Amino acid sequence: MDSHGQYEQRVVWAVVNTGIGPLLLAATREGLVNVVFHARDEVRDSALERLASRLGTEPAEEPGSPLLTEAIRQVEAYFAGERRDFDLPLDWSLISGFNREILSELASGVPYGTVVGYGDLAGRVGRPEGAQAVGAAMGANPLPVVVPCHRVVESDGGLGGFGGGLEAKRRLLALEGVLPEPLF
Repeated sequence: MDSHGQYEQRVVWAVVNTGIGPLLLAATREGLVNVVFHARDEVRDSALERLASRLGTEPAEEPGSPLLTEAIRQVEAYFAGERRDFDLPLDWSLISGFNREILSELASGVPYGTVVGYGDLAGRVGRPEGAQAVGAAMGANPLPVVVPCHRVVESDGGLGGFGGGLEAKRRLLALEGVLPEPLF
């Protein structure tokens, strides 16, 4: 507690090796707050600086923290093909407004092994003209993989963009059976 009797914000993090490379997972007392692709030194350090700035506290590396234990277990099970859904408390404090509304709909309404178009997802929240805004929300997703922005594709069947890179998106969709496994 701080001098005013309030709980101080606490952020813990760990890096998990996955089939798409290292992912940084960060959590607060509220839940998982951030997932970052390509979490090698430079990317990891930059992500941790952004978290410290946005959340007002220095993240601590604590892979054994109870705040991260279940998230790590579920992410590892997902990449092992043993888990289809994430059942984790999420801290949505890094996103708000329309972006949060879209990501919430994505998390609850687009199940494993399916995809949705940008425009279709916009329509689900009452903004059928908002396909481009959905694209921006996907790019701002602080919880990729867990909030499955890889399941959002173009209306013509194209993959669209992806913050983790198109190869990672292909691998995630292949893991879920939407695309065939890469040949090599």
